Amino acid sequence: MDPINLFEYEQAAKEKLPQMIFDFYAGAAHDELTLHDNRAAYERIKIAPRPLVDVRVRDLSTTFLGHKLSFPVIVPPVAMQKMVGPDGEAATARAADAAQTIMILSTLSNTTIEEVIKASKHPVFFQLYIYKDREMTKSLVQRAEAAGAKALVLTVDAPLWGHRERDQRNHFQMPPGLYLKNITKEGMEDLPKGAKESGLEAYTNMFFDPGITWKDLEWLRSITKIPVLIKGVTRADAAVRAIDHGVSGIIVSNHGGRQLDTCVATIDALPSIIDAVAGRVDVAVDGNVRRGTDVIKALALGAKAVLIGRPIIWGLAVAGQQGVTNVLEILRKEFDLAMALTGCRNVREVTRDLIAHPPRYAHLC
Repeated sequence: MDPINLFEYEQAAKEKLPQMIFDFYAGAAHDELTLHDNRAAYERIKIAPRPLVDVRVRDLSTTFLGHKLSFPVIVPPVAMQKMVGPDGEAATARAADAAQTIMILSTLSNTTIEEVIKASKHPVFFQLYIYKDREMTKSLVQRAEAAGAKALVLTVDAPLWGHRERDQRNHFQMPPGLYLKNITKEGMEDLPKGAKESGLEAYTNMFFDPGITWKDLEWLRSITKIPVLIKGVTRADAAVRAIDHGVSGIIVSNHGGRQLDTCVATIDALPSIIDAVAGRVDVAVDGNVRRGTDVIKALALGAKAVLIGRPIIWGLAVAGQQGVTNVLEILRKEFDLAMALTGCRNVREVTRDLIAHPPRYAHLC
C-alpha cells in the first residue's frame, strides 16, 4: 500500500535506504532535542476554527518574493540528493515545477545549478554557504545568476558544522561516484576520506568560513543583482538587522535541529520575528512541518510560506520524482481541507485569531 501521509513516507524511506543514508537525513545534532521539539511545538498549538463560512470555493495560492505559488509550500535546500535517487535534484526540481512552487538548490548538490534550473519553469533559488575561498564563492554566485536563479539564500546558522552523532557513528561518506557538482575546484568536490567524524563535518569545517559577519552579507549583496535572503534566523533582532542590511526575505530556521541542539523551535520563534519585521520583507519558516494544519498554523502566525525538507527526500527515496510529487500533493490536499475546516477561503484569511493559544514569543536562541 502506498504511503498516505508524510509520516508513512518516512517509514517507507527508512525501509528502502541504507542506514547511513537514512540517518544522514533523519538525524540531527547531539541529543536531537530540537529536532523533536520542532514537531512537538506544532502539536502544542491549537486552532480555533471559524464556523458558518461558505468555503465551497478556495484559493490556496500565494506569493513569495513576488513569485506566485500554487500553495504556500516551498522545496528547501537539501544536500546530495543523488544518494537517494539517481536523478537527484533534477527529479526534485521537476516535481516542484509540477507543483508550481519554488525550489531552493543546495550548494552541496550532486547536480549542477544549470541542470536544475533547466529542469523547472518555475523559480529556482540557490542556497549559498560562504567558503574560505572567496573567489570560488563568487564564482558560484555568478554561475547561479547567469543560469537564471531568481534569488540567493545565504545560510547563516552554520559557522561550524553541528555535531551529528548518527553521522559520526556511521562514518558518513557520500557513496562512490557522487560528487558536489557545483564545486569545480580540485580537491573540494568530494568529502575527505578517513575522517573519524562525519566526512561532511570534516569537509565543512575544512572549507566553510567560520568568520562570516554582517560585512560578508554586504559583500554578497555587492556582487549580485538578484535578491538575497538569509536562512537560519531564530531571533527578532537578527531579522531586523538583516533587513537593515538589505535582505529581501527571511527564512526562520534552526536547520532542522541539525546545528545547535536545544535551540528554540522555529514555530515558537516565528511570531516575534513577524512582529519585528512588520511586513517589510516576506518571511518563511521550516522545521518539521508534516501536516496541512501545520501550514495553517505557520501562516496564521505570520509566515508567507513553509519549507519541507526531509519529506521531500523520503518521497524521492520511495518513488523518485513521482514520490516528491506525491508528498507535495498530500500536503496540498491536507492544507486545502484545513483551509475549509478553519473557515478560510484564501490565504489572506488565515490570520492569527485562528490560533487558540499562541506560542510564547521567543526572542533568543
